[in-house]
Amino acid sequence: MTDVFRVLAIGDVVGKAGRSALQEILPEFRKKRLIDFCVINGENSAGGSGLTETLVEEILKAGADVITSGDHIFKRKEIIARLDTDPRVLRPANMPGRAAGRGFGLFAIGDVMVGVVNLLGRTFMPPITNCPFDAAELAVSELRKHTRIIIVDFHAEATSEKVAMGWYLDGRVSLVFGTHTHIQTADERILPAGTAYITDVGMTGPYDSVIGRKKEKILAHLLTGMPTPFDVANGDLRLCGAIVEIDKHTGGALTIERVQERLK
Repeated sequence: MTDVFRVLAIGDVVGKAGRSALQEILPEFRKKRLIDFCVINGENSAGGSGLTETLVEEILKAGADVITSGDHIFKRKEIIARLDTDPRVLRPANMPGRAAGRGFGLFAIGDVMVGVVNLLGRTFMPPITNCPFDAAELAVSELRKHTRIIIVDFHAEATSEKVAMGWYLDGRVSLVFGTHTHIQTADERILPAGTAYITDVGMTGPYDSVIGRKKEKILAHLLTGMPTPFDVANGDLRLCGAIVEIDKHTGGALTIERVQERLK
């Protein structure tokens, strides 16, 4: 199946626990599943919120080809210089135009060109972004001049907004996958015009937790309403994402498979 290009999209890597899961699972998993290209959302890698230059290197070494992000990308100021110099690290394309970094890029994997777009939702999210649909239109139109294989990470809270983006881009991109909620959804499918879609690929990190944080801390806050540090948990480590097989020539998705690998 030399005409098939296999993409692995991995959801939010949470803290040191998530990075450990990535390092232990991903290298062998990539080989076993014959993955050609891997995009990883890394915006929660630094203590559960943000990304640093050191952690960029760690994630790339583990097997990422591109690192996407979301609303926490600027939580650590040391990432700003990297965003301006490394096209493999993306911030959402619909952030203000003056923001550091870029929101989409084109990457060569052998003789295959792959476009990646990072978007941020607006529903139930901080009101600092432009329209994600307008940003998607501009990015996808530019990337389609060079390739039909385009991957979109839509980092958003509302499932309705994510589903709408899937329909909006159907037939124009290969994959729309959601991140941010840290809960893997069971709605993976190929849309009618050939775009693979899943509302959220889930987090990579500790599942003995409340979306990556120590459950005792979360419960204490919910039960008392008092300020409580939301420390990152460290039990039951898993890598979560989705594998999509794409036709190299048309960019259309052939299959999509949810994956959840537990660290033994």
